[in-house]
Amino acid sequence: MTKFAPIFLSHGSPMLALDAGESGRFWAELARSLPRPEAVLCVSAHTMTEAPLVGSSPAPETIHDFYGFPAPLYEQRYTTAGAPQLARRAAALLDAAGIPCAIDPELGLDHGAWVPLRAMYPEGIPVAPVAVQPYRDAHWHCRLGRALAPLADDGVLIVGTGGAVHNLRVMDRRERMAPPDWARNFDEWLAATLAAGSEDEFLDWQNRAPEARMAHPTPEHFLPIFVAYGAAGSGAKGTRIHQGFTLGSLSMAAYRFEA
Repeated sequence: MTKFAPIFLSHGSPMLALDAGESGRFWAELARSLPRPEAVLCVSAHTMTEAPLVGSSPAPETIHDFYGFPAPLYEQRYTTAGAPQLARRAAALLDAAGIPCAIDPELGLDHGAWVPLRAMYPEGIPVAPVAVQPYRDAHWHCRLGRALAPLADDGVLIVGTGGAVHNLRVMDRRERMAPPDWARNFDEWLAATLAAGSEDEFLDWQNRAPEARMAHPTPEHFLPIFVAYGAAGSGAKGTRIHQGFTLGSLSMAAYRFEA
């Protein structure tokens, strides 16, 4: 059975569901470049809980977790099967690692999950969504990933989806605007740190990364990357497999993690 390297995707604006552009082309090509996984375990920034939670719905709902967008966006759906067996396996692995995990049979797919997955697997792919814990740190989410690592040996693609740089307070809707220096500096620090496998620096990102508070005023969009990193195992390094910016300062960087 194929072993899949965990990946992290920056999912950008929900408007990519209507016109995914360059990011959508990358997502589609990424899926084409991989063997088809048995299922996807998707850790998204937009599903947040106090304690670990995994969804086991056999037919997860498409959640439109955004406001003030054009009406056609709310008509978009991603019809796909869930992965209840995978959800139970993930919860069992977390429990075995001393991390109690609840299972929600009704949890759907937020836009951080369904927008890129629809571009990758438009015909559908069994998927189990996983929540992040915004009041927990990078070490905690890396620990979650390490506990979930055995799933990659079972033909499961572990996907973290969030944003490599995500500050909605300063985004710029003007076309073709160059990213500001603070966003580019953080984005390049991330690529260099992951390429070097500098785990201590990576996990201490809030203190060591340039412009960390500007790049992520709140951490939820960065937390999925630590789960994907942890799922690759000890000594993992990250390869940037896509880069670019949208809305001025939102990085669309994507990474593949391998030990």
